[in-house]
Amino acid sequence: MTQIDHRAELERHLQWFEAKLPPRPAQFVGWLRRPSSKYVRLPLGVALVGGGMLSFLPVLGLWMLPLGMVLIAQDVPALEKPTARALNWVERKWLERQRARGIEITPLAPPQASGAPDSSAKHAA
Repeated sequence: MTQIDHRAELERHLQWFEAKLPPRPAQFVGWLRRPSSKYVRLPLGVALVGGGMLSFLPVLGLWMLPLGMVLIAQDVPALEKPTARALNWVERKWLERQRARGIEITPLAPPQASGAPDSSAKHAA
């Protein structure tokens, strides 16, 4: 895989995540993914990673660590490959678990070439 493929994989996972959210949080995530939001995305990612490291405190948790890494990986090319590989591993394990439970799930759809959001993705879930 080339670096462009890793960026496409990361985008595919983020599009899937955004499609699963309710409208208002999905709108925020969509805004956060825009290139113009870089100066908000990086500090937020660093804050989430820091909060994940302090997961022993009551409000903070380990869920913050991967979310922060995904946000940072959008702006740091060196993190694209490991983040995309980790998300692929999570997707593969999740699909295996669902199939073992008897739930037939199809893998995430590849990103569309047009760049337009897929409105059918929200209804498929």
